[in-house]
Amino acid sequence: MAATAKRQLSPPADSLLPIRTVSTLTGVNAVTLRAWERRYSLITPQRTPKGHRLYTHQDVERIRQIVELLNQGISVSHVKPLLDHPPGEGVGAAIDGDVDIWQHYLDRMLSAIEKFDEPVLDNTYNDALSLYPVDIVNRRLTTPLLRLLGERWKQRETGIAEEHFFSIYLRNKLGARIHHLNQRVNAPLLLLACPPGELHEIGLLFFALAAVNSGYRVLILGANTPLQQIPGVLDNKPCVGVVLSSSSKPARGVIETDLPDMAGRITTPVFFGGKITASDQEKLKQAGVTYLGENIATGLQLLSKNLRAS
Repeated sequence: MAATAKRQLSPPADSLLPIRTVSTLTGVNAVTLRAWERRYSLITPQRTPKGHRLYTHQDVERIRQIVELLNQGISVSHVKPLLDHPPGEGVGAAIDGDVDIWQHYLDRMLSAIEKFDEPVLDNTYNDALSLYPVDIVNRRLTTPLLRLLGERWKQRETGIAEEHFFSIYLRNKLGARIHHLNQRVNAPLLLLACPPGELHEIGLLFFALAAVNSGYRVLILGANTPLQQIPGVLDNKPCVGVVLSSSSKPARGVIETDLPDMAGRITTPVFFGGKITASDQEKLKQAGVTYLGENIATGLQLLSKNLRAS
């Protein structure tokens, strides 16, 4: 597909936003924004004389509309007709004829895992990440794939090996992307950790990747972190916020004792993400801890809102 024609830069300049700011506002990384422009002509940013992309507030709203459609399961290749035509103007066929792109990606990745074929696995995952926001990829592809591998390992001769192969690949992949994006010198720093008893850190890494895509830096302590040691970490490395992530019900005493004790020893805002009961949410509130919920995108928005207000 031919490159999209450049629009001329026009005043007022203070209403135009660089790609990093747009990425922070929308949660869509710069690689994906450029792919939407080049491959699908979904957005057409203006350019400076040096070729740097600049976006209007209308562009930002259009990007949010794109994300909303992608969240409905529509593939990126079928988004443009839905944006360019009001409802009822012949766009129904685009929806009805849309292939299940996520099942396509999942089948390709599952086949690669069964063959222990890392190049094919990597190419497929990279393609999904280049076209879709990381939160959507996590929710519609990697999380279902992890769940499937966890459910079927007993039925396959190499089931445990397959699950381990993909888990190690995913940790390495997420870690490399986080490391690459985590080099901003002046970006606000978040401390991320899993509470005691939480041995699975993939959810934490998903949040970390979304955070660095949104303009933060992250200090990751990983699984099963003793909460009483976090104040000492903050003494050595001040952070704007502490985010704890749990993929299952927290161990006994974490929310009742450990978390309130830690939060009472520090002035840094504390946040908690994961599936917990309504009564546990109330305990977090009493301890001064903000509950972020289970959805990464909305949780990150809530965190940013709270940090701006603090």
